[in-house]
Amino acid sequence: MRKPIMAGNWKMHKTIAESVDFVSKVKSNVSDVKDCEIVVCPVFTALKSVADAAKGTNVCIGAQNMHWEEKGAFTGEISPKMLLDAGCKYVIIGHSERRQYFGETNETVNKKMLSAFKHGLVPIVCIGETLAEREKNITFDVVGKQVKEGLAGLTGNQSSEVVIAYEPVWAIGTGKTASPAQAQEVHEFVRKTFTEMYGKDAAAKVRILYGGSVKPDNVSELMKQPDIDGGLVGGAALEVDSYTKLIKFQR
Repeated sequence: MRKPIMAGNWKMHKTIAESVDFVSKVKSNVSDVKDCEIVVCPVFTALKSVADAAKGTNVCIGAQNMHWEEKGAFTGEISPKMLLDAGCKYVIIGHSERRQYFGETNETVNKKMLSAFKHGLVPIVCIGETLAEREKNITFDVVGKQVKEGLAGLTGNQSSEVVIAYEPVWAIGTGKTASPAQAQEVHEFVRKTFTEMYGKDAAAKVRILYGGSVKPDNVSELMKQPDIDGGLVGGAALEVDSYTKLIKFQR
């Protein structure tokens, strides 16, 4: 049985004080939760403070991006060692906004994913199609290429430990949501593609999150789908009450 993950991607929101206040409230609300992994992904400046506030609880810390190099002349970037030093367990890689605005490619996503594993971080690798690509009926072509190229080169344990997040780009921040059936269709395809790459055992263990406008009122239906193993949540993870409800979803 795959343990669900509810990962909150805060994007460019919350000061250090706001971040610490949020986690302090959430950790009290969810201290009894054992059947769902809780991951919050603040901005870089708040990582250490949030990690300190969450220490000894069931709340894990993730970063929103990283460079694949350990150190060097890469102005404005942050390395995997720095994320570990700040208290991170997870790191989001290849989010659609990184691909759209900052030129991320399947190649850079792959380099970052492999570097994350090398340094002891668990990568949450994002994939997904745009509205134009869905309307052209090339969703499977786009997503399949992202999986094959972005998730290439994993070793035995890595192939079952990596986390994949399917985010239909057309459903992020638009209020639109893929229906549970639409989401399941792509998740099933991703798991099938992953099976072809790494075998049935790894594909049965790998967790695939849905990342397209997950909210308290649709999370239960989404989580009833056999290949959806949690959420990569944006807006609904910025409010204590809604994020708590997501973590405590009922199938």
